[in-house]
Order: sequence, then C-alpha cells, then structure tokens
Amino acid sequence: MLRTGGRIRCLRLTRWPQVAMALALAAGLGWTAYSSVSVIAHQRTLDAKDRDIRDTQRAYRSLLNEISIYQNKFSGIARDLEENHSVMLGLLEQNATLQQSLKSVETQLQDVELDREQVLAVRERLKANLREVEQRMSDLTSHNFSLKDNLDATENDLHAALAARNRAVSDKQRLESRIAELESSLEALHHNEQQAVLRLTEHARDNVADVERLIGMTGLSVDELLTAANHPTAQGGPFVAASDPDSETDAPASLHERLVSLDRYIDRWEGMREILPRLPITKPVTNGYLTSGFGKRRDPFNKKWAMHYGLDFGGPKKSPIYASAPGVVVFAGRKSRYGRLVVIDHGAGLETFYGHLHKVLVKKGEKVDHRQKIGLMGSTGRSTGTHLHYEIRFQDKPLNPMKFIKAGRYVFQG
Repeated sequence: MLRTGGRIRCLRLTRWPQVAMALALAAGLGWTAYSSVSVIAHQRTLDAKDRDIRDTQRAYRSLLNEISIYQNKFSGIARDLEENHSVMLGLLEQNATLQQSLKSVETQLQDVELDREQVLAVRERLKANLREVEQRMSDLTSHNFSLKDNLDATENDLHAALAARNRAVSDKQRLESRIAELESSLEALHHNEQQAVLRLTEHARDNVADVERLIGMTGLSVDELLTAANHPTAQGGPFVAASDPDSETDAPASLHERLVSLDRYIDRWEGMREILPRLPITKPVTNGYLTSGFGKRRDPFNKKWAMHYGLDFGGPKKSPIYASAPGVVVFAGRKSRYGRLVVIDHGAGLETFYGHLHKVLVKKGEKVDHRQKIGLMGSTGRSTGTHLHYEIRFQDKPLNPMKFIKAGRYVFQG
C-alpha cells in the first residue's frame, strides 16, 4: 500500500516477484556476511605473514653477520697458505742447491780417489827400491864374507863396501820414513773422505725421513707412490750408520760402501722430490667451511647409513674453487650424481674430484697450476644445497682428503 497526498494506492505483488525479492535480499545479506568474514580472515593472514617476514629478516641479518665473520677468517687462512707455499718453494730451491753440492762433492771424491791411486803407485815404487837396496846389502854382506881370507889385501875394498852399506842403510831409513809419512797422509785423507760422505749421507737421510713423514700423514705409501710414478731407481730400507773409523771394536765401512749408501738415499730423495709438488695438500676453497666429513654418515636424502668418500665444503654460491695441486684435467662436464664435475690427474696415480659446481672454468686436457681457479661453487647433481664435494683417489681408491689438508698445514707451519 502506498500513500501519497492523502491518496492511498494498492500495489499488488504476485508470488514470484515476492520470492525474487526475498532471494535478492537473502543473497545481499549472505554476500555482505561472507565479504566481512573474508576480509577479517584475510587481514589475520596478512598480519601473520608480516610477522613471519619480520622474523625472517632478523634471521637473515644474523646469518649475514656470521657469513661475514667466516669470510674474514677464511681470508686470513688463505693468506697464510699462500705465504707458506712460498716458503715451501724456497725449501725446494734449497734442496736443488744441495743436490748440486752433492754432485760437486762426488767430483771431488773422484779426484781424491785418483790421487790416492797415484800415492799407492809411488808407494809400490818405493817398496821396489827398498827391496833392491836390501838385495844390494845382501850382496855386499856375501861379498864381505868372501873377503875375510884376504882381509889385509882387501881392506880398502871392505871400507868401500862398508861405506856403500852405510849409504844403503841411510837410504833405507829415509825411504821407510817417507813411506810412513805417505801412509799417514793417505789414512788421514781416507778418514776425511769417509767423514764427508757420512755427513752427506746423514743429511740426505734426514731429508728423506722428513718427506716420508709428510707423505705418511696423508695415508699413502712412499714405495707405492714411487712405483706408480715409474721411478726405476727408487729403493728403501732403514738407515744403518757406518761404523766410526776411530772405533777400536768395529771395523770401519769402506768408502765404496758409504758412497753406495749415499747414492741410494739421493736416488730415493730425487724420486720423492718429483712426487712432492703433485700432492694435493691444500684446501680447494677459500671462503668455505666443512659441512660433511669422510666416512660413514646418514644420507641427506633417504637418511640411511652410507659411505661418504670425500669432504663437503659449504659456502656462498659462485665461490671460487681452486686446484689443490698442479695436474691435467681429465674430465670437465656433467656426470650424474656429481652434477658439474672437474677431475684432475696429478700423476703418480693421484686424482682429485670437484663436484656439484655451478660453472666449470677449465677444459679436458688443459694443464692447471696449483691454486688455479677451475670452477664456481654450486648445487648441481644430487645435492641439498650450495657446496663443493671434494675427493682424492690414489689408483682409483678413495682416500680421506682431511689427512692431506692436515699434512699441508704441517708443511706450511714447518
């Protein structure tokens, strides 16, 4: 009913318009309620996400501070490694100088041996002269006996024979004194030669022992390394010092025996000197930290126990990866679980593996130097995050890289 200006009008609505109006009113009320609830729930979700974002930002800033601290520490370690590497190169140059000195001493020893042979020849000649004088004395004595029956007649001859005999005795004494002096000089020369060779042998032995101790720290066998390096003169055995020439109880070793011993140690040192620069005894990362060691561990994917034949170093993405020793690249590319992988052959049966790289910076067949950049850290292949998987193998047998790194620290600290 509508009332306008005192007039009343009736508007008749049928059933369906009323139903439509009721439905429209209900739909409007429902939409209003749904919109209000949605706005309130959405606002609560936004508030929760804002709180999560603020917490994440605080954790991220804390993580950045920790990363900065670790980067400063590893930068200091890298500088120490570079300085110690220079010291190691200086030691190698000193060893090369020692080898030249040893060769010079061998030449001098050969000259002394020639002088000795000449002295021995002179001594033999003097002995022959002495025998001749003795024969003459014997002849004179026989002649004196034959002259006894006619002493008066042959007195002048007897005096002459006695004078000759006296001269012969004087010559004999003089020759014997000269021979004694020569033998004393020869013995002193021989003693000095043996002492010089003994000192050189002990010095060479100490150098060999130091390198064998270093190689032993890596878990490798020196003899196996020398065999793998095809060093034909490699020999071993413990050092047994020759007897003291001044000792009265032990017979002194001959000069030849001591020279053979010295030559044996020099050959072994030369073989190890060729291998030593090939040992991967430095870390392949500068800005990185150890996240997983060598040996038994739980697999990060299936949580089952498994063997881990290397070390994992975590760090920032695209951190530089360096060659831990000089060698030749024998593989550079993708390889199943390793992702992007670089394999370097260092000779003597030694190989290093650098896996999960973001980018490879070398090619197969390329020669690389120690600490040359070969790739960037990434997370390719079977990996849960950015890190480097680092392996060392000897004749295809995996070894613990941490022993090599500790051996490198021993070298650089020494």
